[in-house]
Amino acid sequence: MELPLFTAVKVRAAQARSSANAVLRRDLMSLLPDELFSHTLSYMKDAVTIRLDRDLARQLAQMSRRLGRTRSAVVRDALRRQLALLQFEELRQRVAPFAEAAGYLSDEEIFRDVS
Repeated sequence: MELPLFTAVKVRAAQARSSANAVLRRDLMSLLPDELFSHTLSYMKDAVTIRLDRDLARQLAQMSRRLGRTRSAVVRDALRRQLALLQFEELRQRVAPFAEAAGYLSDEEIFRDVS
């Protein structure tokens, strides 16, 4: 059961989105007990370590600050999107021979007939 103080601190921390408020956000989040975070993310058992060049790390930090989200959350969303794109491309390559056999030579032709 979440206590009202913890809810208020989390809400206030979420509102502190600008980079000027980053220290405030970090300080507010530090007031919450570690058990809240370990419980919240307890379903995530796997960890992946990646190395980023400076430019990509800077872009990630800027985007996470602008969104008011953790770097991990931004990376997870980006990975989900990229995996979806890769799965789509994989499926597209598998069905391309069937589409060509049916007379479709471009995505536009398929889109035109399906729409």
